[in-house]
Amino acid sequence: MKIALVQINPFIGDFTGNCERIRSWAKNAAHQGCDLVIFPELAISGYPPQDLLERPSFIEDQEKALHSLINQIKGIGVIVGAITRHTTNPGKALHNSAIVFEDGQVLASCHKRLLPSYDVFDESRYFEPGGPGKPLHYKGLTLLITICEDIWNDKDISDRQLYPVDPVIELLEPLNGTADLLINLSASPYRLGKQVIKNRIFTTISRKYSLPILYINQVGGQDSLLFDGRSLAVDRQGGLVHMAAAFQEDLLMIDTETLTGTKRLPEHFAPTDEIDDIFQALVMGTRDYVTKCGFQTGVIGLSGGIDSALTAAIACEALGPSNITGIALPSPYSSEESLDDARQLALNLGIRFEVIPIDELFQLFRQTLHPMLGDLHNNLTDQNIQARIRGNLLMAVSNRLGCMLLTTGNKSEMAVGYCTLYGDMSGGLAVISDVPKQMVYALAHHVNHGQIIIPERTIQKPPSAELAPGQIDQDDLPPYEILDQILKAWLEENRSINEIIAMGFQPETVHDVIRRIKINEYKRKQAPMGLKVTSKAFGYGRRYPTAENYRENA
Repeated sequence: MKIALVQINPFIGDFTGNCERIRSWAKNAAHQGCDLVIFPELAISGYPPQDLLERPSFIEDQEKALHSLINQIKGIGVIVGAITRHTTNPGKALHNSAIVFEDGQVLASCHKRLLPSYDVFDESRYFEPGGPGKPLHYKGLTLLITICEDIWNDKDISDRQLYPVDPVIELLEPLNGTADLLINLSASPYRLGKQVIKNRIFTTISRKYSLPILYINQVGGQDSLLFDGRSLAVDRQGGLVHMAAAFQEDLLMIDTETLTGTKRLPEHFAPTDEIDDIFQALVMGTRDYVTKCGFQTGVIGLSGGIDSALTAAIACEALGPSNITGIALPSPYSSEESLDDARQLALNLGIRFEVIPIDELFQLFRQTLHPMLGDLHNNLTDQNIQARIRGNLLMAVSNRLGCMLLTTGNKSEMAVGYCTLYGDMSGGLAVISDVPKQMVYALAHHVNHGQIIIPERTIQKPPSAELAPGQIDQDDLPPYEILDQILKAWLEENRSINEIIAMGFQPETVHDVIRRIKINEYKRKQAPMGLKVTSKAFGYGRRYPTAENYRENA
């Protein structure tokens, strides 16, 4: 049997557009001689719909879209992720389901068993877990249909199982452990290193049960979440047979005759170039967030530094150079070299470039505040005034031209509060807010691979906000190669203060970095949406109180 795995980029709530995508890809699959086409988790509504699920009209409109889809697609079997109602009491009112239909007839409805509620997931807030699933017999094959988390609870994958049941075992029990295919509809967000985890899941399950796996993943950006696609087929021995494209819609055609145990591609199928992978993820996320929010163009404040340069390069790749405006806003402390570098970057990228000096406004602010605050020269208030003038001017351009302001702060700065609320934090999307500074450098070198886009001086010079005479970041922060390691240990690995000190870092440095993280939570709560590429980003996947007084014993 020929099966098409189709990864689509849905738009949450756009039932008409999403269903048109599904119909078009199903027609394509039928023309290629496929018997069955499979789409990702919640493909009709898009994932994750969050509190839209609490609106009765949203559920009703999704049901109408699903009913129409069932009646319109002919000549091919379809498995698609959809919202269904849980009609018995007690329990939540909805299921996260997979619907199987063909020629106007629903053949099966399978409900997600395991509902994650960690990190960015909140499914148990909305959905009722399904009961034990049943195998589906279709065109001579026995299919086991699961949804995303349902295959993540195998006891041989993790030291600790999060759920008391394993849906794969439940499905296999009535079959005496034999089946033809395990199908997994998924909306699994991208992050650095996650493919390795998926590999372990796929290979463990397929080898343990001698069971081929078809994995169909969502693709595209949805708010801060990025979905990489990479739908795939694994044979009975855990070998990768086929994989769909990354970060774009794609159709992967599988012939069940090829899933017989012959490995076609390397077993460890992780991305070979992680930096390029992150770059492509950020490009996709920027494009989708800007356009799905109704914008076509972007504006960026260009300081001549590496963060704004990288952000501009990503934005150009995402939206096209003709849709990006770069604006330099020099203050009395901005160097001529930085202005030259910003201008050269704009020329290299082919974007519109404007210069708006802020000297006069800056002096006016000082004069206006002098009767109350006295001399502000070179103190923190003085520095923040400059950043806030720039933020106001950039937002004015955004308002007038109808373009989205893209902020340029990186994760290292966001973590320790080396950013100005209502200043450089102003904007609609924080493109690199989950990219640590060391990774910023790696991405900049990647942009310059084979050609000079980001000026070499921008990459080589010491990072500086240029808000005071002779200022560089390392006057106030540890070297980034040290800071980033401490931040990863604390934020992503949840290591204790003592464990981080035992890694070889100076106790006073560790204590100071963690103090800064804690006292700047209020800034991050007011920051624009950022794109998630690490295991723990600042956003709704990290839920720390702003007002708290917990202090580790160290």
